[in-house]
Amino acid sequence: MARGQQADQELTEVLNQLWQLDTNRLRPGTDYIISLQGRAGYVAQGSNYARDKASAPLFAYVNEDKVKSIETFAHFINLLDNYEMSTGVSETVTSEELQENRLFINSIVETDVMKCAHKYLVRKGQSPSDPSQFKRQLYDIWFRLYHRERGGGEDSCGFEHVFVGETKFGQEIMGLHNWVQFYLQEKHGHVDYKGYKARDNKDTPDEDDHVLNLQFSWKGLVKPVGGSFIGVSPEFEVALFTIIFLMSSSKMTSVVVKVDEYMLELVVYRHGRSIGTSYPKLLSSNNRDL
Repeated sequence: MARGQQADQELTEVLNQLWQLDTNRLRPGTDYIISLQGRAGYVAQGSNYARDKASAPLFAYVNEDKVKSIETFAHFINLLDNYEMSTGVSETVTSEELQENRLFINSIVETDVMKCAHKYLVRKGQSPSDPSQFKRQLYDIWFRLYHRERGGGEDSCGFEHVFVGETKFGQEIMGLHNWVQFYLQEKHGHVDYKGYKARDNKDTPDEDDHVLNLQFSWKGLVKPVGGSFIGVSPEFEVALFTIIFLMSSSKMTSVVVKVDEYMLELVVYRHGRSIGTSYPKLLSSNNRDL
């Protein structure tokens, strides 16, 4: 992607409205502290070896009481243990899990972030104005199960891929673009942060950044680079990726936007009427104290 690529003005405007409305976003340095450490190196395609440029975890501190006291986060965390990690292994969805999915959607549509996203999508003719139909639409995009592996059962859904993460043939990490899941997996010793990814010194992130490109291993498999928002609320991520998903019908959509001070490329892959994957890529942040 060319550095000079222009930001999409309309999406930039909408996403900044969402950013401003995201009152559940946690504050870096207060609600959580990250430790970026070293810049990660190159990992060969298909290799699961990465030199560790970060001896300590990425998250030095997270105020879990605060996180769990926010309704949308609490419902979100309940969903993280509902999935089978390996693709090709059918998901068994219990009625309790279906209920958890619904509680999560119900809680996010009550937030100003989601209300703003909904209003925009209705104006664009992409979402029904009826709130219960909108919830059904969100459910299909994020929670409808589908086959990710040929010949396998219904083994995946957008939520699982993006927020929880999965492995492919036990050899490759897919998804896992969510900071809460990253933190919890790191705390349980499943994730080992290897360092941040940056092209050059101008790209070096800092501890206050809300978007990072990370390298890590998860249960022994290496993710050479994964983009992730840090500290944002689950409703912010769902709103932003839902908008990009619905505003395009391509198999892969990539838009450049400037959210707050971050120049981002937001990528969404579709899997029929659902999200295949979605993630942010930090292109640059202009808030550098040089």
